[in-house]
Amino acid sequence: MISDDLVRAYKRDGVIVVPEVLGSETLSQMRQVVAELVAASSATTTHTDVYDLEPGHTPENPRVRRIKTPHRVHRLFDDIVRSEAVLSILRRLIGPDLRLHGSKLNMKSAHYGSPVEWHQDWAFYPHTNDDVLAIGVLLDDTDLSNGPMLVTPGTHVGPLWSHHGEDGRFAGLIDPDLIRAEIDRAVPCMGPAGSMSFHHVRALHGSALNTSDRPRNLLLYEVAASDAWPLMGVKDFDEFDSRLLSGPSVVAPRMAAVPVRIPLPPPARQGSIYETQSAAKKSYFTKAA
Repeated sequence: MISDDLVRAYKRDGVIVVPEVLGSETLSQMRQVVAELVAASSATTTHTDVYDLEPGHTPENPRVRRIKTPHRVHRLFDDIVRSEAVLSILRRLIGPDLRLHGSKLNMKSAHYGSPVEWHQDWAFYPHTNDDVLAIGVLLDDTDLSNGPMLVTPGTHVGPLWSHHGEDGRFAGLIDPDLIRAEIDRAVPCMGPAGSMSFHHVRALHGSALNTSDRPRNLLLYEVAASDAWPLMGVKDFDEFDSRLLSGPSVVAPRMAAVPVRIPLPPPARQGSIYETQSAAKKSYFTKAA
């Protein structure tokens, strides 16, 4: 699925975009599932195990900013990350033995989709080694106007910035004053629907408000080499192994000399990244009114 040049670009920059990995039929099925899930959110007015709601959500006007762990919510999302089209790319980037760490569907509706402040995924779920990445599946045509993910090339081999607030608690974002030069170098992950971005777990990234009249829905999968074990522990080994995408069960983690900060003490506002970041005193992106 990908050329040697793209593999080299990922190693160098920590981010690539592969155009149109998914076909129109699969995209149509996914959009139908997403529409049904959003419609069903009208039955709740608070965050649930499935939904993270936008401010202003009402039963009459449902607004969802995240569907949590979609690979557990509908089989289609699990099938996609296990497809040969996706696995063939992952094997080129992080090796043959793979485990799904998690998934989420970030939804930016027209004119108000919530931004995500600058951060590194590594701060949220450090592992014993950093052969870990996130796949971003573009469910909509994505350009600068509808809030694409922005990633700064080369930061995957740089420092791990503090994601803790002034109170010492994990805040889920970096003080933007510390990374102005890196923000200026960020590049957008854009393309037609069905394209996929792949960014390293230590790559600096964020995304702005959706200012367009079109949605920007981004399905995210976090995938690790199966010998990369989460430093925060494994609560259920059988469930852990159920997320193997390829290769055998592994009980000997591979250790690497990588910078680590544990995301503790826990944030003042726990939940999704939106809730965690909302407690911060500083932000970079403009929020919806």
